[in-house]
Amino acid sequence: MDNKTLDHFIENALNEDIGDGDHSSIACIPENATGKVELLIKEKGVLAGSEVAITILKKIDSTININQFIKDGSKVNSGDIAFTAEGKVRTLLKTERLILNIMQRMSGIATNTSLYAEKLKGVKAKVLDTRKTTPGIRFLEKLAVKTGGGENHRMGLYDMVMLKDNHIDFAGGIEEAIKAVKNYLNKKNKKIKIEIEVRDLDELKKVIEIGGVDRIMLDNFDIPTTKEAVDLIANRYETESSGNITLDNLREYAETGIDYISVGALTHQIKSMDMSLKAI
Repeated sequence: MDNKTLDHFIENALNEDIGDGDHSSIACIPENATGKVELLIKEKGVLAGSEVAITILKKIDSTININQFIKDGSKVNSGDIAFTAEGKVRTLLKTERLILNIMQRMSGIATNTSLYAEKLKGVKAKVLDTRKTTPGIRFLEKLAVKTGGGENHRMGLYDMVMLKDNHIDFAGGIEEAIKAVKNYLNKKNKKIKIEIEVRDLDELKKVIEIGGVDRIMLDNFDIPTTKEAVDLIANRYETESSGNITLDNLREYAETGIDYISVGALTHQIKSMDMSLKAI
C-alpha cells in the first residue's frame, strides 16, 4: 500500500460521506470543542485497519492525539480497546463511520484469513487471495489478508500474466497463448511472471512440454489428481491449486506438496467484525 493510493482513497471516501459538510456536527458542536473516543472491540478476532484509521485521523487533523494499545495482526477479544483518539470533536465525528467501515471490514477479512493460515501450519503451502474484491478498496482488503497471515496474489491485471481458459481458447490453444505472451513481454521489455491455468492432466502435460511459464494453476483438480500433477511438475514450476477449496479440505490439498492455494472466500461474503467508536 503506497501513500498516494491511500490519500486518494481517503479523499474520495470523505467526499462521498461529507459532501458540503457534516451538518449534524456543525449544527450542535462548537468548532473548537474537544473530546476523546475509544475504539472498542466487541467480538473475538484478528485486528486489522487500525494503522489506516490512525492515518485518516492524522491526515484530517494533525493535532489529534492517538494512543494505540493493540497492533494490527493481534488477536483481540470483546472488551479490548484498540486505541483512543483525542482532539476536535468535529473531526472525531466526521471520521467515525469511515474508520469503522474500514476496520470492521479489514478485521473481518483478517480474522477469516487467519483460520486458513492456521490450517497450513507445518506445510509449505501458502494461502492466496484473488481478485474477488470490493472495487475501489482492493488494496485494503489485500492488506487485511496479509495481516491475517495469508499472502497476496497479483494486485490486478497489470502485475502478472495469468492465462486462464478463456485466454487459451481465444488465442487458439496453449502453445499459441504462451508464444504470444512471450513475444509481447519481450517486445514491451516487461519483467512479470507468467501463470497458466490447466483443466486436466492432458493440458498439464502439454504445458510442461512447451515450457516458458513460471507457475501452473491446477483448476478444480481433486486431491488425488493434484498430487499426481505436483509429482509430474516435479518442482520445475511453481504450483497453485484453485477451485472448490474450503477450510475442510484445505489441509489435504496442502499435503499434496502444492506451493500455493488461492481462495476467493478470503475476501468475499465476509462478516465484518463488530466494533464501535465511543465517546469517553
